[in-house]
Amino acid sequence: MAKIMAVNAGSSSLKFQLLDMPKELLITSGIVERIGMKDSIFMIKLNGEKIEETKDIANHSEAVKMLLEKLIDLKIISSFDEIEGVGHRVVHGANVITDSCIITEKEIEVLESIVDLGPLHLIPNLTGIKAFREVLPHVKQVGVFDTAFHQTMAEEAFLYAVPYEWYERYQVRKYGFHGTSHKYVSERTAEILRKKPEEINIIVCHIGNGASICAVKQGKSVDTSMGFTPLEGIPMGTRSGSIDPAIVEYMMNKKNKSSKEITNILNKQSGYLGVSGLSSDSRDLVEASSKGNHRAQLAIDIQAKRIVDYIASYYVYMGGVDAIVFTAGIGENAAPTRENIINRLGVLGAKIDTERNNCRGVERLISADDSKIKVFVVPTNEEVMIARDTMKLTHH
Repeated sequence: MAKIMAVNAGSSSLKFQLLDMPKELLITSGIVERIGMKDSIFMIKLNGEKIEETKDIANHSEAVKMLLEKLIDLKIISSFDEIEGVGHRVVHGANVITDSCIITEKEIEVLESIVDLGPLHLIPNLTGIKAFREVLPHVKQVGVFDTAFHQTMAEEAFLYAVPYEWYERYQVRKYGFHGTSHKYVSERTAEILRKKPEEINIIVCHIGNGASICAVKQGKSVDTSMGFTPLEGIPMGTRSGSIDPAIVEYMMNKKNKSSKEITNILNKQSGYLGVSGLSSDSRDLVEASSKGNHRAQLAIDIQAKRIVDYIASYYVYMGGVDAIVFTAGIGENAAPTRENIINRLGVLGAKIDTERNNCRGVERLISADDSKIKVFVVPTNEEVMIARDTMKLTHH
């Protein structure tokens, strides 16, 4: 057995899971929030109990030290040597890093050179990697990339119809995100169907606060809804999804704002929040719409329509599909959202079973017996995927 840590570093947070591999058993998990602010919160779960502590944590390195010392205090590990590998979720590998890899100085240089492709995420990802390398210099650090799974897309799927030089000189292309989740869920669905991934076509709907749809043909991603950034695609909690690019200049003039300010509105004040004027949380919208709030219902329906647009186009692109799978926060928990989407796909022979669909956060078949396409809920587990790749690269 080996103890492997899976890490997801945000700009002011650090999520972690410690797994016993290859059994894929969760030993403990936790999160450090408000790093670099007053009253940082440290939370760790052990045997179903939450242990919380509030103190000022100046930076990610301090957070990592505190976390590792906590594991020793709680007797989860007896020394740092027990940790045999640390896997990091890294949002972007551009077209340079196309698969999970061990992170050395060389990879850090590559990531620093592409920071402007995803500054919001890459900077904290790098901070997390450096913090662990500093505290655990002898442990191999592995990067697992959100963009890697989508590197199998064909040029016709990943290129935009813009001057070709934008792609050659500035790497402007569709990258896609949530790759680790799409990969895990599509592989797990194949297992449930007792098939090899290369025998089936699957559409994965990863719907959380961020959301993307992915066409997985014979085990490979052939298209996905997010693009050059996570802003493209379907509307999300606070993101607009795809819009006419000319709106940006038009609204800059109307509102007397910079392109950066308008992009910020498209990222943080649009989607569910923008349309409903109420909330970015799907639960609030479902509740409000049940009380007759038109804009709350509209926010849900605009997203459902767009999701269906993607599913239908991927169905055609792949020449048919064996399964549609829902995952992530909304996909796993919001039965009405799943029903709304599948009901719009009747023409493809997809049919929901209302009783089966009445579930939250469990792995389940939710389509009717006479549905031509099987529909599943499969909770995602990016951490297990990160731990698998880390185990593979550190123990060969």
